[in-house]
Amino acid sequence: MQDAKKSIIRAKRQLSPLGEISSRSQFGGYSLSVESVVFALVSEGDLYLRACEEVKPYIIERKMEPLLFTRRGIPVVLEYYRVDDPLWAEPDQLLALSQLCLQGAQQQRQSQQNRRRLKDLPNLSLKLEVQLRRVGISTVEMLKEQGAKRSWLKLHACNRNLGVNILLALQGAIQGLHYEALPSVVKDELRLWHLETLLYQSLSELYRN
Repeated sequence: MQDAKKSIIRAKRQLSPLGEISSRSQFGGYSLSVESVVFALVSEGDLYLRACEEVKPYIIERKMEPLLFTRRGIPVVLEYYRVDDPLWAEPDQLLALSQLCLQGAQQQRQSQQNRRRLKDLPNLSLKLEVQLRRVGISTVEMLKEQGAKRSWLKLHACNRNLGVNILLALQGAIQGLHYEALPSVVKDELRLWHLETLLYQSLSELYRN
């Protein structure tokens, strides 16, 4: 535990130009991330960098050791490679490699997000994805751009029986949360907006008639 903490402190100090580095428990050790993007792991006191295409030639040349993780008694090789003492002694090189690893992880996450379908988000089913597509919201990015309220209004225009739970579900999907995990202040504001919107629509229809 002490070795891991020392390695985390050392890595955060030496790699601080990457940004604010956060650490949390993962794979029996600790992950290091910048803005929630994991680029390294600390296991048994050693720092391992997450591999990407740009650093693989260096990994092969330096014969960096991969991280082994035991899953159900079976050793699994992870795409993380050990930072040895000579590399620690080259702070500029270590920083440059870490920067490449972080950029590779960021690009991979962006690529994964671009491939995600609406139904892959929390709260959203295939049925709701189909309904969203029918009103012109076909990607995760479009849903986020439209926001929960505007998306709900478009859905409600096609289905007047749509309730507040769909509004909460959309907001949760955008924030990456189950709708019940949304902060109370957010849920209360959305419920109030929903009531006011229905009231406004009812009054508008009454005046038109």
